[in-house]
Parts: sequence; structure tokens; C-alpha cells
Amino acid sequence: MTPFAIAGIQQYISAESNIEAMRSRLRLLLHLYPWVQMVLWSELAVFGPQLHHAQRLPGPAEDAFREMARQHRLWLLPGSLLERRDGLIYNTTPVIDPSGEVVCRYRKMFPFMPFEEGVTPGEEFCVFDVPEVGRFAVLNCYDLWFPETARTVTAMGAEVILHPVMTHTIDRDVDLNIAKASAAMFQAYLFDINGLAVGGNGQSCVVDPAGRVLHQSGTAEEFIPIEIDLDQVRHQRRRGMRHLGQPLKSFRDSKVHFEVYDPGLRDLSYLASLGPLAKPDRPGARAVGDAAEEAVTHPSAPADVG
Repeated sequence: MTPFAIAGIQQYISAESNIEAMRSRLRLLLHLYPWVQMVLWSELAVFGPQLHHAQRLPGPAEDAFREMARQHRLWLLPGSLLERRDGLIYNTTPVIDPSGEVVCRYRKMFPFMPFEEGVTPGEEFCVFDVPEVGRFAVLNCYDLWFPETARTVTAMGAEVILHPVMTHTIDRDVDLNIAKASAAMFQAYLFDINGLAVGGNGQSCVVDPAGRVLHQSGTAEEFIPIEIDLDQVRHQRRRGMRHLGQPLKSFRDSKVHFEVYDPGLRDLSYLASLGPLAKPDRPGARAVGDAAEEAVTHPSAPADVG
């Protein structure tokens, strides 16, 4: 058995600084559950989603969480915050070890476009080792809707996927189904931690490598401390999910060449036919707008006077 205790914190998030509220929740969590070894918050928990909060990293907000990790001697992921870097803005999750060092920063690869406007996609995966425990990865919210991301980090050896989300929309049920399916397909523990209020509509969940839900939250503030066993991941990857499917091995051994991933061969003409990545208009709104613009640009000739 290789046990490791991870706690998600589902809490109310405001559109301003939440650092002191997060510090308070962390202190209470560890008073109640001192055995926890890693803590994860929801996406954009630090300041909420507004772009004017973007800051450079390292910076004072990240330093506050580094101090918390060092004080409590645990792994800490403060959800994410908006990072200003090289004139661009990223949605960035720092991973902080128990000595207070930032071991990596994961920049969300798939911002929720066209709604997450102004955020630049990251290009590097974040996979890190907890010594004598196992290998972990970070994926942020919408990233998980693209199975290539989970495919890549598990091919790199990740056994636990840490998944901060900020879902306050009516597709939370789909989010949760994707989380459950991803845990099963990639035979990994998956911690899907959502916020409340500005931070989301809750319903955080933790899924084991057999696709079983270990915990499903409601829509109130909640601590989610769960001890996992990394040996379950290793056993299932060797023997099969529930002693059945072995999808990682099947993918490894496949002889299929997936042309959609080959820039020189792929045919994306159908995808191109779907139109631009933009917010949908009200039905008929664009046609009315276009007609009005046409009338201004090319006014009709005056009617003949008899």
C-alpha cells in the first residue's frame, strides 16, 4: 500500500482577493484533519476571473501560498490565478512543495473560449513527483474536455490528475461525466475541485482509477480529505480496470496511425466548415444587423415621383 492524503477545499470565491479566506480555511482543515499531505483549491480561487488581477510570477500572492506550504509542511496548489507574462495573460496553477518551493507552474492549455477571452493558452504539461509516493499531473478545467491532455500526462506516468475547475454554468453535469470517464479511461485518481459563488456551482468530486466516485460534494462549503492508495493505480494498470479493460496497454500496442494528429496528412476541412470560434448570436440577430448595415452602406434609390 502506498497511501497519500489529499484534501480539496470547496469554498466561496469572491472577485477580489481570497487569500486570507483561503489561509483561514487551510488552518481549519489542518486542525480537523492533521494527516492531510496535499491541499487543492478550485480554478482562479485566488482572485476570481477578472483580468485586471493578473500579476507576475513569482509575486506576492504566490509568496503567500509558499509561506502557507512551508508553515504547514505540505504540498499546496492554490487552484490558479491569472499570470501576466511577456505581455500576455495565462491561467496558471503553481505547485508548491512542503519546503515552500514552486516545483512547476501549469498554464491552462485550453482556455474556455470564446468565453475566457484575453487568456493565452499554455504549451507545457506539468507532471511532478512526490518522493516515495508517486507521479502527479495538473490539468485545469476545460483541459479535461480534450482527451489528448489526460492521454499525454498518463503516458508520462501520472497516477493522479489534480483538476481545479471553475464551472458555474449549466454543463456541470457534463463536466462530472467527463471526470468520471477520464479516471476510468486513463486509470488514474482524479480530484475535480470546483468553487462556489464567483468560483462555481460546487459539486466537486473525487474518482478512483476504476471510475468509482469516492466522494461527491453538494453546493455548500466543504472540506474533502481523502486518503488514496497509489498501489491501486499500479495494480489496475497491470491487471486491468476492475480486472477487465487495459486501455493504456492497448493504446501503447496499437498499430493505428491517427492522421488527425499529423500536420502533413490530416484533413480538417469538416472542422473548418463549422465556422469561427465565437459566442453564438441570438437567432436572426446577425441577419438583422447585416441588413441594417447594408441599408446604411447602400441606401435604396428614392422612389419615382409621378
